[in-house]
Amino acid sequence: MSLPLAARFARREMRGGLRGFRLLLACLALGVAALAAVGSIRAAIEAGLEAEGAALLGGDAELDFTYRFASAEERDWMAARADRVSEIVEFRSMAVVGSGEKSERALTQVKAVDDLYPLIGDMVLDPAMPLDRALAPTDGLAGAVMERALSDRLGLSPGDVFALGEAEFRLNALIEREPDSAASGFSLGPRTMVLRRALDGSGLLSAGTLFNSKYRLALPEGTPLDPLEAEAKERFSDAGMRWTDARNGAPGVARFIERLSAFLVLVGLSGLAVGGVGVAAAVRAYLQRKTAVIATFRAMGASRATIFQTYFIQVGFLAVMGVALGLLIGAGLPLLLSPLIEARLPLPARFSIYPAPLIEAALYGLLTAALFTLWPLARSADVRAATLFRDDWQRQSPWPAPPYLVAMALLLAALLALAGWFNGSWFLTLWTLGGLAATLTVLALAAALLRLLARAAARGARGHPRLRWALAAIGGPGEGATAVVLALGLGLSVLAAVGQIDGNLRRAIAGNLPDVAPSYFFVDIQKDQMPGYTARLEGDPAVSRIESAPMLRGVITEINGRPAREVAGDHWVVRGDRGVTYASLPGKDTRITAGEWWPEDYNGPPQISFAAEEAEEIGVELGDTLSVNILGRDITGTITSFREVDFSTAGIGFVLTMNPAALAGAPHSFISTVYAEPEAESAILRDLASAYPNITAIRVRDAIDRVAAVLAGLASAISFGALATLATGFMVLIGAAAAGTGARSYEAALLKTMGASRRAIAASFVLRAALLGLFAGAVALLAGITGGWAVSHYVMETDFAVVWPNALMIIAGGVLATVLAGLGFALKALNARPADMLRAQE
Repeated sequence: MSLPLAARFARREMRGGLRGFRLLLACLALGVAALAAVGSIRAAIEAGLEAEGAALLGGDAELDFTYRFASAEERDWMAARADRVSEIVEFRSMAVVGSGEKSERALTQVKAVDDLYPLIGDMVLDPAMPLDRALAPTDGLAGAVMERALSDRLGLSPGDVFALGEAEFRLNALIEREPDSAASGFSLGPRTMVLRRALDGSGLLSAGTLFNSKYRLALPEGTPLDPLEAEAKERFSDAGMRWTDARNGAPGVARFIERLSAFLVLVGLSGLAVGGVGVAAAVRAYLQRKTAVIATFRAMGASRATIFQTYFIQVGFLAVMGVALGLLIGAGLPLLLSPLIEARLPLPARFSIYPAPLIEAALYGLLTAALFTLWPLARSADVRAATLFRDDWQRQSPWPAPPYLVAMALLLAALLALAGWFNGSWFLTLWTLGGLAATLTVLALAAALLRLLARAAARGARGHPRLRWALAAIGGPGEGATAVVLALGLGLSVLAAVGQIDGNLRRAIAGNLPDVAPSYFFVDIQKDQMPGYTARLEGDPAVSRIESAPMLRGVITEINGRPAREVAGDHWVVRGDRGVTYASLPGKDTRITAGEWWPEDYNGPPQISFAAEEAEEIGVELGDTLSVNILGRDITGTITSFREVDFSTAGIGFVLTMNPAALAGAPHSFISTVYAEPEAESAILRDLASAYPNITAIRVRDAIDRVAAVLAGLASAISFGALATLATGFMVLIGAAAAGTGARSYEAALLKTMGASRRAIAASFVLRAALLGLFAGAVALLAGITGGWAVSHYVMETDFAVVWPNALMIIAGGVLATVLAGLGFALKALNARPADMLRAQE
């Protein structure tokens, strides 16, 4: 019965316009816009990947084999189902220019193609020419193309000669665009492309060499992919085959985009939480101004339900407006900036209006608005008619009635469920939103503590009037301090956590890792080359340590007779091919945590020593069996021991080690790490590359730099999300400063009447803002450091140390933000005439 009456009251109340609700609209619009923009860009990339999946993959479907070529049966199966089949071989090698001490070497990712490449898409070269012409032999030398980064490093120009292994090539053009580059994923070196037949006699594809062969299929139009994939997996998955098709042409890239955008959405939710603080502050300030109106309603017989519904309708209507404005910005901005975004993306993107991310952002916005406005709205219903005769607002209980608390709990649960469902990662969602809730709780308690400390300190600051005025204002009955600490503190906490995580990653990559990491990884060392290789290094006084091991690659296909994915889920150990080795005895630094190693002369059924931590994660125990597909053959062994494997040292570490007899018939090469003085690295590389051209050297520092570049881009993307959160917090600061203009004007009028100068009053305002910012920044820093430590320790499993430059910037930013927001509204208070202000209060 009260709802129609409440709707009429709400309509009349809103005739006064949006005064008092600009902050609500701005906070909701900014938070929703950030979420909608992130979701729209993700949807555009996903649409681009789906629409151009065949071009990204380089064919309608691809069969990928690890360290072997397709068998005759596999080739016949492909030829029977495809119009054309293109073979590609990818591996790492050393590109060499010159000879002797003047030679230059660089790691490169080689792609050896056939005459059909590319089946789909176009290769763009500089100077412009067809690919077949660029790869054709000239003057007795096979042709090649490479990326500009590699040619610049080696000082090569079109027409120059370089070597791969024991074969020489002439560089005829530079790669401007490779149509299927995204399908190759992350690589440690720039691309070089040659014809497959030009590698014959180069020594680069010997037995045991680490390479991947890929067979791209151009299928007849209308060929259904689902049954073809099922047939291929049924016949060849046990032989180590991996299937990819045009429906997901770059699965690694798509997975990365999905996870990055999910994380950015969670960072965006942090911004929406900050906006929620601003929404709550705006609603509370508005309702305080309406106290007399509410009391009048109550005196005329209005029920609590009518009062609540009246202002709930108003706030709900304005929240819908804010969300709609945010959706308009979030959907329009990516469209407006699409040319700039597409130019920076290495992937195709199709920008349009996508309903799904907009619906997701709208739901987040509406739930957040409801959650943060319910508390002040519930308190407005408790205003009594007696408030007309005395200020009864502050005497109310700070807690709303139990039904409202239950409703807020349900809204929070709905928000958690929605975030977990949309992001697809309950672990990440619960940890992120749990961290947000904990941070908000800590900040609220810190704000209450600040007010208590300020009141106590004000009594002891009698000889310092400016400081005393500032402390008295902070500890006063209003909630300005709470809004500042919550809004600014949460925004700075997110930024501080990102800064600490980024700083520790950079420190680990650029600082600590080289102290323990080897100088080089050498791969593809043939067994008959090991004696000469070892002799060169053992006699060098600059070499402190050499570690070598047989190197094979295998796919864990079954655990205890069941498909590995059913047992281990999506764990990285079973997701792709893994390094496999064999050893008669455990290494001198090997620590067995459970079970026993096989005897040195053991020649029985295959036995396995597995990495202890990974075994616990995928749920395998001593006595369990694993089937590992190596070069198309399944080898089933029993786990007889677990051992510690530390992958953080960048040294040799294998998840799976078997007894030598189990792998006796498998062709393989060796991998080796060399720990040497920096000044000896060039000579070691030159001597080994000259003696054994087929060996590939991976300089650890170069690999680290490439990883660091990827992490830097990731940190930048997350930092932009955190800055959006901070911008929302700054808006809340501005709103709090605007809401407190009247109180500051009255305070300034009283101080002027008592003889205080404008300069002294202005100094107290600045001091008040600086103290609030300093406190908010300090609390945010503690929260950010805690969050950064948790992510570094539990997620990234790296050491953690406080990055003080980032930390000090957070505190300085807090002080600067509050001072700027406070000063922006201080002039009006300073210019107010005491007589006018005091008369108005009367």
